[in-house]
Amino acid sequence: MSGRETPVRAYDVIVIGGGPAGTTTGALLAERGWKVALFEKDRHPRFHIGESLLPRNNPLFARLGVLEEVRAIGIVKAGVEFNSPVHGKSRTFYFASALDASEPTAFQVHRSELDHILIRNAARKGVAVFEETRATAVDLGAALATEPGTRGVSVRTAGPAGEAEWTARFLVDASGRDTLLASRLGIKAPNRRHAAAAIYGHYEDADRSPGRDAGNISIYWFDHGWFWFIPLQHGITSVGAVCRPDYLKTRRGSLDAFLDETVALCPPLAARLARARRIAPVTATGNYSYEAGRTHGRNYLMVGDAFAFVDPVFSSGVYLAMVGAFAAADAVDTSLRAPAAAERAARAYEHRVRQSLATFSWFIYRMTTPAMRDLIMHPRNVLRVVDAMISFLAGDIYRGNGVRWRIRVFQLIYHVKRLATLRGRRLAPRNRTSDAGRAAS
Repeated sequence: MSGRETPVRAYDVIVIGGGPAGTTTGALLAERGWKVALFEKDRHPRFHIGESLLPRNNPLFARLGVLEEVRAIGIVKAGVEFNSPVHGKSRTFYFASALDASEPTAFQVHRSELDHILIRNAARKGVAVFEETRATAVDLGAALATEPGTRGVSVRTAGPAGEAEWTARFLVDASGRDTLLASRLGIKAPNRRHAAAAIYGHYEDADRSPGRDAGNISIYWFDHGWFWFIPLQHGITSVGAVCRPDYLKTRRGSLDAFLDETVALCPPLAARLARARRIAPVTATGNYSYEAGRTHGRNYLMVGDAFAFVDPVFSSGVYLAMVGAFAAADAVDTSLRAPAAAERAARAYEHRVRQSLATFSWFIYRMTTPAMRDLIMHPRNVLRVVDAMISFLAGDIYRGNGVRWRIRVFQLIYHVKRLATLRGRRLAPRNRTSDAGRAAS
């Protein structure tokens, strides 16, 4: 730090992070008349993984006024294709078959382009956006010079113009996997129920499905986890493997060679990449599932990946970030306008965030089990349970439209299926012995 005094600048809300969570929260608060500053450590557009969106993202984009911009950069995604080498087949679930088919498609996007749209939109709505500006220190009990006797937050930053200090009445941590507050407060913990790592790259000229399936995401199970195959604009396809961390540790050569070796373990996917060319270095991410111990404090809250990150098998990342941002904006607005109701608003925000994570996590934890694979490959639409599962895949988990109780029915079916599978495995040696005895008699 230089010897000169650091200038202090005052805002109502400071947002750290310029991804979907931060830009959405900031834009909504600026719409409500609050003075908002947003700090993003990089400059947009910048690379980010997580290109597959959900149909229920569309109303959120429309509310922000960017739906047509997103449509312009996206490929239409009509459904989700699951591929099981064990079953020797694939099955596609189309969003148009959901309980509520009002949003029958989603988009596949380059995240760099999507995030650029969202941060420009925040700036248009009045957010003071500072890119290439990193938060270097945070004080959650700072005195506010603009409001004597009031405690707020102060943030020190380093950016193109040098170092600066900023104060605000409220702090929104949307720092993503940097988990600024959760790490500094010592409340971040790995998700011990679901350890996962990822390795991924971008390809040109991968083999895409024909017709309306051309933009669908494809999921491939393999012995160490699952793959994603996401078609994007400009002839690019995102391909990655999510696997157990111990598998990633078996790598001996380069990341590029290791991804090739991993793809080779899944012949149906390897066939789609036979004529493809990788156009960017392969990236690997270590054990990445985590959750913070709480979402909020007296004058701060965490939104999106700054609070928790889960396996992306259901393409829920951007959707959960934006849904959380809408709820976060409500909570922050209440805290600033009616401090007596702040804690109640923050608890309501936490409940919504944890409910979302719990719903997706239940399926994520069981995604690679034999029982779940069987149910996905051989669905039975009893009580329209399959239609409700398609609604879940679309992100429709909040409304009182019959999805939630049907999801609970599906969960019950899963447990019955799993118990039957386990019982069959235990009886198999006994049955083989009995068969052998009958054959000998």
